[in-house]
Amino acid sequence: MTQMIVLNGGSSSGKSGIARCLQAVLPDPWLAFGVDTLIEAMPLSMRTSDAGIVFTADGEVIVGPEFGTLDAAWIQGVVAMARAGARIIVDEVFLGGAASQQRWQKVLGDLHVLWVGVRCESAVAAGREVARGDRVTGMAASQADVVHRGVHYDLEVDTTHVESMECARTIAAHVT
Repeated sequence: MTQMIVLNGGSSSGKSGIARCLQAVLPDPWLAFGVDTLIEAMPLSMRTSDAGIVFTADGEVIVGPEFGTLDAAWIQGVVAMARAGARIIVDEVFLGGAASQQRWQKVLGDLHVLWVGVRCESAVAAGREVARGDRVTGMAASQADVVHRGVHYDLEVDTTHVESMECARTIAAHVT
């Protein structure tokens, strides 16, 4: 039985929308958590510190050692909830590509996880980024490809021309 769904994609690729749609279409209750949840939980000072996480003017994201420590604890906490019986959807941005996936895999152990790549053409994601107004311009373009490098998926969806609900239904069909 699938215990966790990990959605990985660049900023503004549609992960959060897919997560909400998955919660609507899956028969059991699923909790959704994203890297944005972690960042919003951090003190504001960590969002402007070299030790925390910095969003540069051109959209680059730089993570420091304090962020890394909290991120590792967050991953363990999310996995603990899955081990305790909660079904979890994770909305992630693997800035380190395969290395980011491996950080999760080390903690996940024998949990049954559905790995989903969420792709979106860079120009479309960049347009969404501008429309959202809550992201640094350039983040979507800089992350569109790098987050997928070396990452292995069970399934990939592309939100360039497909709505979140249709992507969610495709993913739900693979949940056991």
